[in-house]
Formats: sequence, C-alpha cells, structure tokens
Amino acid sequence: MDDLVLTTELLVSELVGNVVRHARDPVRLRLLRSRSLICEVYDGSLTTPRIRHAGRADEGGRGLQLVAALSRRWGARNLHDGKYIWTEQDLEPGQAAGVPGGPDREEVRRGDDHPRG
Repeated sequence: MDDLVLTTELLVSELVGNVVRHARDPVRLRLLRSRSLICEVYDGSLTTPRIRHAGRADEGGRGLQLVAALSRRWGARNLHDGKYIWTEQDLEPGQAAGVPGGPDREEVRRGDDHPRG
C-alpha cells in the first residue's frame, strides 16, 4: 500500500484544489479501502467537472487529465445539495480487504459524514 501513498496524495490534492478554486463549501474527504482504494471528495456545488484540453501555454486545465491517468476509474455523482468526485485505485496483490492482517474496511474521514443520495 506504500506505493499508493504518493499517488493518493496527488489525487486528493488535485480534487480538493479543484473544490477550493471552482466550487464551494462544505468540503468532505473520504478514503475507503476494500477491494480497491476509493477517494471521494464532496463539495456543495452542483456543477459537474469536465476534462479540458489545455493548450501548450495554459497554466491550468490538466488536473482531471492527471486524475484520469492516475486512477483505474473516476467519476462524479450529483446529489441534491452538491456532488462528489471519486477515484478508484487498484491495491497491490494481497492488500485487499479480508486478507490476513488487513481490515475488512478502513475509512478515513475529514469533516462531516459523507451524504448519500
């Protein structure tokens, strides 16, 4: 799982940074470990993000391309009071939940409970 630390930090930084720049409070972060590692970032905006195609001279516009490249899958889910963006990363063999020494599910939360739609 150590190999996922830098990638996860980069994904979290990009997703939370997008909320700070383009969305609004509240912001919630949740990491879930099961058969894969899921990162969810919730914000109070109803605007769905989209991948932009930045020009050579553009300083921004590459973040979701980076998220797509570093994740096995990613997406957005709209809720009645906001949305969450999620990414999924594969765990190393033997790191999935249910293996000896590993939890069935591990959650790390920052902020309030994540809403479910």
